Amino acid sequence: MTASLTPETPESSSPKSFDSQHPPEPQLIDACVHCGFCLSTCPSYRVLGTESDSPRGRIYLMDAINEGRAPLSPTSVQHFDSCLGCLACVTTCPSGVQYDQLISATRPQIERNHPRNLGDRLFRNLLFSLFPYPDRLRMLLAPLGLYQKLGVSRLVRATGLLDRLSPRLAAMESLLPQVTVKSFQDNLPTVVPAQGKQRYRVGMILGCVQRLFFSEVNEATARVLSANGCEVVIPKSQGCCAALPQHQGQADQAQALARQMIDAFADTEVDAIVINAAGCGHTLKEYGHILQDDPDYCDKAKEFALKVKDIQEFLGAIGLVAPLHPLQDQPLTVVYQDACHLLHGQKISLQPRQLLQQIPGVVLREPTDAALCCGSAGVYNMLQPEVAEELGQQKVNNLLNTGAVLIASSNPGCSLQILKHLERQNKSVPVMHPIRLLDHSIRGIKLDAY
Repeated sequence: MTASLTPETPESSSPKSFDSQHPPEPQLIDACVHCGFCLSTCPSYRVLGTESDSPRGRIYLMDAINEGRAPLSPTSVQHFDSCLGCLACVTTCPSGVQYDQLISATRPQIERNHPRNLGDRLFRNLLFSLFPYPDRLRMLLAPLGLYQKLGVSRLVRATGLLDRLSPRLAAMESLLPQVTVKSFQDNLPTVVPAQGKQRYRVGMILGCVQRLFFSEVNEATARVLSANGCEVVIPKSQGCCAALPQHQGQADQAQALARQMIDAFADTEVDAIVINAAGCGHTLKEYGHILQDDPDYCDKAKEFALKVKDIQEFLGAIGLVAPLHPLQDQPLTVVYQDACHLLHGQKISLQPRQLLQQIPGVVLREPTDAALCCGSAGVYNMLQPEVAEELGQQKVNNLLNTGAVLIASSNPGCSLQILKHLERQNKSVPVMHPIRLLDHSIRGIKLDAY
């Protein structure tokens, strides 16, 4: 079976092939035997139903562009843009096709060689000049807080005006987290001492959206590490991990942010560098690849990446020593939501579940289609809102069908996507990072107190 490549029109001004700077490698393309196992696990194929919007179809298209049989045109670019980068196909593929490397090589080619239309260019510039820079985001907190407090957000959503003007801006607005007093605060010191005997010295990455809108997750992370014998080092010079630009092919920006992060932790002498956001963790572990052509940073990037651990991965490896207490007086039914870049990208699945099950009274439920993407995928739910909308609805339905009274989610983007679709269904199920549940359990704080 072959991909149905749509005939291209002459108006495309894009080059007929990829350039010579790390195009998708033919040997990686040739590893695909076109078996179709990826189709059922690919979220974009499930929603769009077209071969060219599946991993197999995109690999055909990469091969055709490499060989000059198809151009890098608006039509072909749209098939690549429809990919969420969830990497479920990598987990599923029986032939071991490294689709993650293929799509990460393709996206910078698109950004360098494909002239996007003005609207697309402006919206992408807005995203990548804002979200990877916490200080810029912080400047918007006051007007955003006022926008929410005055009820303008409810009016905008009720009228549907923004949906008609720009579905992408409407999608961005619908995902806006609640601005609180804590969003303006920076309560973490540079060093958090270990409680009791020090077992490890670890660095901690704060993230961008996590730092401003989910600061309680960072505070819980520091407390849990400290309670389990870790001295926590938090360099103030750290910036964005580069996940958002890297996932969308903004290579130069991703490389600059990666260098800044490496420099921030250069003299900390830590045993591990801990991150509590799944998408960030996957990118941090890819620094060696991101900076492979930089002679000054290539080796430092590889060394840095080897130290990076997801918080749940790290705690699972070192073991908990702090006593745990029940979160409620009765059993607490929890469903764990697998973040794609944790499950498929970092191959971390058991550790979060094992940590949650160590909390007395927690009953863990498994959702249908646990490995299917929720539609967040970094900024995908803002760039491709229609596909993301359907995936978000499916995900929330599957989570609710477990009967769980709390959803545990390890990624801020996933949490915002789930919260959005819970609100759409008028459901008030809380969504919490597993590390916050551990923190509550260690401190003996009951969830009923909220």
